[in-house]
Amino acid sequence: MKILFIEDELKIADFVLQGFSQHGFVTEHFTQGNIGLQAALAGSFDVIVLDLMLPGMDGIDILKRIRQVGISTPVIVLTAKGDLNDRLLGFEAGANDYLPKPFYVEELIARVRALLSRHAGDAELSNLSVGALKLDRISRRVQWHDHSMVLSQREFTLLEYLMRSPGHIFTRKQILKHVWAIEFDPQTNVVDVCIQRIKKKLTPTDTSHSTSFPIESIRGVGYKLRQDDSIS
Repeated sequence: MKILFIEDELKIADFVLQGFSQHGFVTEHFTQGNIGLQAALAGSFDVIVLDLMLPGMDGIDILKRIRQVGISTPVIVLTAKGDLNDRLLGFEAGANDYLPKPFYVEELIARVRALLSRHAGDAELSNLSVGALKLDRISRRVQWHDHSMVLSQREFTLLEYLMRSPGHIFTRKQILKHVWAIEFDPQTNVVDVCIQRIKKKLTPTDTSHSTSFPIESIRGVGYKLRQDDSIS
């Protein structure tokens, strides 16, 4: 197994590298965030262990960048910034696990192994397809015919919710509760705005196909994802 390790504290890096070596992992280590990003974009790794506070480029920016380009490699964030807001920020950017400092290297290795096992087992489940619409749960990249885009977390969650039950009509109340975790507010139009953003992002202006994007508005009710042959 090959690990990309981006960490600028040499004392921490030394004992982590020693632990990885003892357990048979091949590791590439970088101390500069921008150089670590170049390695992530150019190389092939099984896991990325990433510090957040790095010289050259912040770890969150690295994480966002690799997810934007479709790299689905599991990422463990390793950092002294361990409060709830920092953890949520890391997960929002695409982290798979979060280990605050100080830590035991044995726990890090156990988490690496668990993540490798989970990632391998979930690989076939990471993609969702309905006709010409394809969704990657790891990278948050969505493809409609030959056009693809990385969606925001809200947009992605909403689209995935519809794609899990194509043809089913979801009320705005159901969508609000699932995506925003709020009860129905008749004054809000956040669902409609989010749907329009999804359609705009995934429908190129120079489209070569005449089929409209398959999210349909059901007047007075909500939305559904069309599943007829015209989207295949």
